[in-house]
Amino acid sequence: MNRKRKENTQPAAKCQLRNGQVHPFDALRGFVPLGTGEEQVYRQLREAIPVLDAAIEKLVRLSGGFSVECRSKAAQTRLDAFLANLPCGYGQIGIDNFLNCFMDSLLTYGRAVGEIVVSRDRVRGLCWGDVTALTVTEGDSPMEVVLWGPDGHGQIRPLPYQHLLLFTTLHPEPAHPYGVSLFRGMPFLAEILMKIYTAIGSNWERAGNIRYSVICKGDENLDPAVAQERGQQVANEWAKAMEDGKNGTVRDFVAMGDVEIKVIGGEAPILNSEIPVRQMLEQLVAKTGLPPFLLGLNWSTTERMSTQQADILTSELWALRRTVEPVLTKICRTFLAYEGLDDRVKICWNNISLHDFTQEAQAQLYLAQAEQARK
Repeated sequence: MNRKRKENTQPAAKCQLRNGQVHPFDALRGFVPLGTGEEQVYRQLREAIPVLDAAIEKLVRLSGGFSVECRSKAAQTRLDAFLANLPCGYGQIGIDNFLNCFMDSLLTYGRAVGEIVVSRDRVRGLCWGDVTALTVTEGDSPMEVVLWGPDGHGQIRPLPYQHLLLFTTLHPEPAHPYGVSLFRGMPFLAEILMKIYTAIGSNWERAGNIRYSVICKGDENLDPAVAQERGQQVANEWAKAMEDGKNGTVRDFVAMGDVEIKVIGGEAPILNSEIPVRQMLEQLVAKTGLPPFLLGLNWSTTERMSTQQADILTSELWALRRTVEPVLTKICRTFLAYEGLDDRVKICWNNISLHDFTQEAQAQLYLAQAEQARK
C-alpha cells in the first residue's frame, strides 16, 4: 500500500512581542528604509570632526585580529588559504580588510551588510555594500529579515539570494530593531562645537585681515569744497598705502591736520574657546569609550591609561567582537560547505593588550635577570 506523505501543516512561528506592527512609511508591507537623513548626518559628522573619524578607525583596528580553528586538518589548510587571499572588492584582499569595512559601517550607521559571492558552486570572495541603499522587512518568521534593493527601474525588490547576505545590527532596541549608530545623540553637541569653530575662524580672519577707520578732523570754518578735496586726498593716499602693503612693499602714510586712525572691531576681544570646546569634546569622546589621549587630546601632562580604563575599553572591544562573530562564522561555514569539508569552526580572537609596552619590556628584563641569577 502506497502511503502518502503527510504535509507539514504546522503553523509558522509567531511572536507575541511582534504583533504585526509596521513602519509608518509603508503601512501595507512594513518596509523600513535603512538609509535616512540621519545616516547622512552621521557621515557628515565624521567629515567635519576629525576626532570622531579617528575614534571609529581606532575602534576598528583595536577590535581586529583573529584566527579560525577547524576540526579537520584538510579544512584548516583550505580555509586559511581562502581567508588570506579572498578578494573582497575595490582592490582589497583578505578577510581582515572585509572586517574593517564591515565594522566601519556597523559603528557609523548602526548596521552593516555584506555578501558572499558564489560562482560555479564555489565561494569566490566577499563584498561589502552600502547599507543605506537597502530596505528591510520581516520574513516569514519574526526572527527573519528580508533585504530589498533597487532594481534599476525606480522600484525595489527582494534580493534573490538572501542566504548569501550578511546583515548585522549594533545595539538594537525595541524602537530601533535594526541597529543604533555610535553617533546617536552627537549631532546636537556637534552643531554647538562647529558654531564655536566657525566663530573662531571668523574672529581670526578679522584679526588677520584688519579693517581701518580713517577720520579727518578739519577746521569748522574751512570751505566745504576744500575740506572735501583734502578728504579725497587722504583717502587716495591711504588706499595706495594699503595696496602696496598687500604686495609686500612698505609705504608710509603721511597726512596733514588732525587724522585719527582706528582698527574696526579692535576693541572686541577674541573669546577664550578652550573651556567650551573641551566640554563638547568630553561629551563626544565619552560616547566612543576611548581615553582622550588616544585621540590626541592631551588635557593632562601626565595622563596615561589606568588599569580600570584598560579593562573598560577591553570589555567594549570584546562586545564589538561578539557582534560580528556570527558573520565570520557564517562566512567560514559557507566556504567549507561548498568545498564539501567539515564546517565546524571556532573563531579565536587575538588577545587585546592595552598595557604600557615599556613596563612590559622592563618586567621581562627583570625576569630574565632573575633567571640568569638563579643559574
